[in-house]
Parts: sequence; C-alpha cells; structure tokens
Amino acid sequence: MKKPGLKVLTYNIHKGFNPGNRRFVLHQMKEALAEAGADLLFLQEMQGEHHRHAKEVENWPEISQFEFIAEGIWPFYIYGKNAVYHTGHHGNAILSRFPFVSWENINVSPFPWASRSLLHGVIQMPGTDTEVHIVCIHFGLTAKERRAQLDRLSERIDQHVPHHAPLIVAGDFNDWLSQAERHFQQHLGLREVFHLTHGNYARTFPSWMPILQMDRIYFRGLTPLGCERLAGSPWRKLSDHAPLAATFTL
Repeated sequence: MKKPGLKVLTYNIHKGFNPGNRRFVLHQMKEALAEAGADLLFLQEMQGEHHRHAKEVENWPEISQFEFIAEGIWPFYIYGKNAVYHTGHHGNAILSRFPFVSWENINVSPFPWASRSLLHGVIQMPGTDTEVHIVCIHFGLTAKERRAQLDRLSERIDQHVPHHAPLIVAGDFNDWLSQAERHFQQHLGLREVFHLTHGNYARTFPSWMPILQMDRIYFRGLTPLGCERLAGSPWRKLSDHAPLAATFTL
C-alpha cells in the first residue's frame, strides 16, 4: 500500500511586493504558488490588513492576502499576527489542503517594535488517523533574539507535540550563522531536509542572487523524498526570498 505523500513549501512573500518594493506582485505570486502544487504553504510577511495600501496600491485584493492566495486551491488556512501598527498588521500564515484539528499563535518577541510569533497548527491527513504538527516561524534579526526564540520553540514542541507525531517546522530563520541545526538535532531530533538531501543549507536570500541561507524546512517522523530551492523565473522577480519546496511520505 502506497504511503500518503505530503508536499510543503515555505516562502517569505515580502508583503506581496517585489525586492525593490516598486511593484505589487501578489497576483503573480499566487499564480506561481498554484503552479508549484504544494499541499501546505508556510508563508511569512503575510499582510493581513493595510488600510493605506488598500487605497493607493493598484490591484490590492479586497480580502486578506492569505485568503486571496488560498482562494480555490487551499480551503483551510490559519493566520497569526506578528506585527500590529496603525495602518494594519502582518504575520505568518499556513495554507492547507487538509483540515486543521487545532491551532495557536504564540508570541515569542522580546520587542514590541519587532513582534515575532510561532504559528502552530495540527492537520488531519485524509483517510488516516495521522495528525501532523506544523509550525510556521519568522525569527528575529539578532542572535540573542533568535536564541531565545529557539528556546521557546523547543519548549512548545516538548510540551505540545508527542514525540511519535510527524512534525514540520518551516519558515524564515534569519539563521545565516547556522546555529539552529545543532540545537534542533540534539534537543528535538529535527533534521533540515535540504541539508540532508544536498549536504548544505539552501541559499535563499536575496532571490536574484542567493547568498544567505535563511529559509529552512525541519522535520521528524516523516521520510523525505527530496527538496529544491525554487530559483530562476518567475521567483527572482517576486519576493526578496526564494522559496523552498520539499516532499515527504508519512
């Protein structure tokens, strides 16, 4: 009997703007993501609401960005605010082909001006009793902040994720010094799928000439089949990050 497969994609969408913030490209992002064919999208810098852009930016959707991208393809989605300001808010979102059993957004930011959170959901795989835990993150820019956020993430997983349960943690780690891997592998038994399949981390930033290894997909309790960085056209003209896509079997 064939084991059920799961394709996931993580992407910092830069609030729907191109790298220079000169063009609003959310519509092109939606087309590219639909063509990528993932079951789960882990999305960062997702604009939940922006009153000024809604009035001034051409083709700004009348619904939230995550609802706009999900429409017609991913019937289930969750969103967690990271930053709230007078014109609106942005944060992390997970879009799914499978229903959510539960979800929670956990604030892990030490600073009110750079709010960060962990968006933790549990999905039910169709036709099985299997629940998969999924966590979307966007860590801070300073090493001290990231270390504290790694500790909070570890506490969350230890307390809320059964060790036998399949788990995926994906997002923008801002971890160009590669400090997360040892912590994750030793304490949580997590492996990074691109590093496992290619021997190094994916260079995902900036998208037009990727140098920094910012975006990751960690996992445990699943079997990886492959992982790729989605580079080239159209991705290099969309966000300032390149997406990562990985495929697993349960």
